Amino acid sequence: MSAKIRRRKTVARHGQLRTPGPVSQFLKILGIALAVVLVSGAAVSAFVVSDLYGTATADAVELEGQKPVPPDISEYEGGFDLLLVGTDTCEEDYAHYFGDRCTGPDSEGNLNDVNILVHVSEEPRRITAVSFPRDLMLPIPECTRDDGSTTWAMSKQPLNSAYMDAGLNCVARTITELTGQDIEFAASVTFGGVIEITNAIGGVDVCLANPIKDYYTGLDMEAGTHTVKGLEALQFLRTRHGVGDGSDLGRIGNQQQYMSSLARKLISGEVLGNVPVMLRLAHTALSNVEASTSLTNPMTIVQIGLAVKDVPFEDIVFLQYPTYDDPSDPNKVVPDMQSAQAMWDAINANQQLQVTHENTANDGVVVQEPEAPEEPTEPTEPADPETPADGVAALPDTIKGNSAAQQTCSNGNVRQ
Repeated sequence: MSAKIRRRKTVARHGQLRTPGPVSQFLKILGIALAVVLVSGAAVSAFVVSDLYGTATADAVELEGQKPVPPDISEYEGGFDLLLVGTDTCEEDYAHYFGDRCTGPDSEGNLNDVNILVHVSEEPRRITAVSFPRDLMLPIPECTRDDGSTTWAMSKQPLNSAYMDAGLNCVARTITELTGQDIEFAASVTFGGVIEITNAIGGVDVCLANPIKDYYTGLDMEAGTHTVKGLEALQFLRTRHGVGDGSDLGRIGNQQQYMSSLARKLISGEVLGNVPVMLRLAHTALSNVEASTSLTNPMTIVQIGLAVKDVPFEDIVFLQYPTYDDPSDPNKVVPDMQSAQAMWDAINANQQLQVTHENTANDGVVVQEPEAPEEPTEPTEPADPETPADGVAALPDTIKGNSAAQQTCSNGNVRQ
């Protein structure tokens, strides 16, 4: 009988606590997925693909219940799901940037503090990235560790404890049990790569509606548009106290602004059209990846890239998993199952998604309205937002998010 591993307690990081939160992983995580596009778009030579393959397979993880990957990913009925996980590992080369996170009382263990489930639909291809709060309280199932031992199933634990208990496989099992979505592919990264990847692509443009001054991360930025890379990009992704109401939910919105901008930059050709940049990004990203065994075949990586590279911006949608405040702990949240089910039903039906939530001062971003056209146009009857067009699903207003076609700006904590 395999040994059971008991769980350790983790520090709550959802509410406005004084302990600095760990570095968020969105850029590195997206670098993994978008490096896939780069490889296919560049039509790189066989020896380059082989080199990337060797890097990706070094620490591959077997997902429990993983089915064989078909020769062509178009055989996945309804599309496929890719889980992207960011862990807060304190790597030696970068730990000095993060102070108490790597030396303080809550520095023990590696937590999955960023969890994104990316669904790629069947034709017409659509991409939906759903971010799960790290302090989401939910059941965590029994999981098998790399050494064959297993953990106890727990009825209510924070999502970000799953990786510390049993690695990437356990995060995937937990998300599958919550959502009912099969996860075909998964990858995790540590936070060191954020500096390297942002440098590799020359930075990402971000918009600030108000200045940000965040003592905890050291971020100090004026309102306006900035190109962030390296340490500043990492600080931008990490900031929680600097945006909205200072919660992790506000930070997710701010990070999704970054992801939208990154997607636009990569797909616009500024990166895709530059072969040296593409190869540098692909190698840098994959050098920081712990991938599932299903994600180590170069041909599978190329097929995923081909599946997503031509998706229109309006069909690349970033959503926050809907939650309620946890009645037992104001620093935690619990699933809003009814709203979540409506969201998954629309995603699995491959409907175009309409976000109905209107951002407030508590949210991490504000939506920037598009400029009016210079030339007058014929007046049109305004659409009724409560009556979506055919094939469009209006999501419950409890679900926050935006598409890559929308311009959002950070809702900084310094009001002008």
